[in-house]
Amino acid sequence: MITYWQQEDGKFKKLKEEELDTSKRTWIDARVVTRDDVETLQNEYKIDPEHILDILDPDEQSRLEDADEYLVTIVRLPIYDPSADPQYLTCPLGIVIKDNFIITICWTDCEVLRDFTTGRIKGVTLSDFPAFIMRILSRADFNYLRYLKEINRRSTAIQNEMSLSIDNNEILQLLGLEKSLVYFTTSLKANQLLLEKFRKTKLIKLDYDDIDWLDDVEIDNHQAIEMADTYRNVLVGVMDAFDSVINNNLNMYMKRLSILNIIMMVPTFITSWYGMNVDLPLVKYGAISCWIISGICLLSVLATHFILGLYEKKYPRTDKRKKIVTLKRKERKNAKRMKSIEAALSE
Repeated sequence: MITYWQQEDGKFKKLKEEELDTSKRTWIDARVVTRDDVETLQNEYKIDPEHILDILDPDEQSRLEDADEYLVTIVRLPIYDPSADPQYLTCPLGIVIKDNFIITICWTDCEVLRDFTTGRIKGVTLSDFPAFIMRILSRADFNYLRYLKEINRRSTAIQNEMSLSIDNNEILQLLGLEKSLVYFTTSLKANQLLLEKFRKTKLIKLDYDDIDWLDDVEIDNHQAIEMADTYRNVLVGVMDAFDSVINNNLNMYMKRLSILNIIMMVPTFITSWYGMNVDLPLVKYGAISCWIISGICLLSVLATHFILGLYEKKYPRTDKRKKIVTLKRKERKNAKRMKSIEAALSE
């Protein structure tokens, strides 16, 4: 879809193509580009099809390129799509400067361009195309920082839920956020190279105000890169920690199952042995054998209980040791107090 914008009294006004004032500078906004839009850009504005294909490539990196009749700038913008996986992505935005037109081309809709068309950004003018590009980059950094904060908040909320119980869905959400941070870091670094090229190139003439904007954009871009790297490192550390917790819990369960398996091996062995036509012990005593076996089992239980009791007295558990030490300290304090009272009374 292609829309046409011109400024009146400092505000953007949406016009039809036949209503455009050719003496004024025009912003041609092509978003969610269709095949008809591509043909329009090729036939009416003589844009090279290869450049259009590069701009519509979701993996295209930021760059500045000089064509014969126009100048092409590609920047990476952040987008949020609730239906996508991951939800936070980046997309290329092509900016073409030709004659009295500045043309923006994007394969999807993005919040940065919506902010311009809805008037959320003040002081934007079409009379200075380099300044317009700087404002787009500045708004992109603003959205990068905002999305990074949202990613951090969502990551913290998921970590709090995982501290109670770990589910596959929560792990997948963290993986999606980590993937978004990778996309953001890559795009921000590509934009940083583009900003450095803006400062060195002679393809675009920047005045003092444009250079000031460029300095501010570089500062915001550096901040966004550092935030993305920090959040990504924290998220990787959290994933490793939860991976260790999961492995530890698995080891505990396997230990319990192994103990249970060893215990069950004893009756299984006995049953298997006496199931092979082997006479049972004490079978010749008849009903008395049941009482004998029951007595042996009772004596075994009592002996085990007695041995464990002796072991507890000699090697008490940590909590019992603490109680014993506390009681002994209280007894010593009480004995000292009694001695001091007796001494006072004797005097």
